[in-house]
Amino acid sequence: MNSFEMNKILGAILTTCLCVVALNIASGAIFSPPELAKPGYEIAVPDKAPADHGQQPPQPDAVPLDQLLAKADLERGQSSAQKCAACHTFNKGGPNGLGPNLWGIMGRARGSVAGFNYSPAMKAAGGQWSVPELVDFVANPAMKVPGTFMAIFGGIPRAQERADLMAYLNTLSDNPGPLSISTGTQRADLSRP
Repeated sequence: MNSFEMNKILGAILTTCLCVVALNIASGAIFSPPELAKPGYEIAVPDKAPADHGQQPPQPDAVPLDQLLAKADLERGQSSAQKCAACHTFNKGGPNGLGPNLWGIMGRARGSVAGFNYSPAMKAAGGQWSVPELVDFVANPAMKVPGTFMAIFGGIPRAQERADLMAYLNTLSDNPGPLSISTGTQRADLSRP
């Protein structure tokens, strides 16, 4: 290889590098990101939970829970349960995942699955999981039980989807109970996200 060919090769490499630098400078001038006042992004986290623990007065235009449960569809509920499958299992005697196994959840005491480490907020919540309680909880877990580990789940905003999910969860038992609720006062639970 003579020196003239070596000069052509080195010239091509140098020209390519200069073109890349020129393109970088030109694109930086055209598409420059704005200067941030401070580095990073601020995430708003509420300091205290509301005094009413997420309870809201019933809305007059809300659809009653009984009506939504009457239209509930098991297949749609099973499909909606896939949102829960990332953390929960559904089979009888199944292992706990990031969340407790949901087999037999209807009527079960809160925070009672053996071997699962519940948040202090869930342990302190007490009571049993009823259809209205679960509907309200899956709408917005962080609002219903402030401090729950399930606060990372944003909730299920659509009322009918929550009713479908309740229909499916109700079947996860050796002796499923009735799906309807006895009072007609459960209106707000399904209407709000």
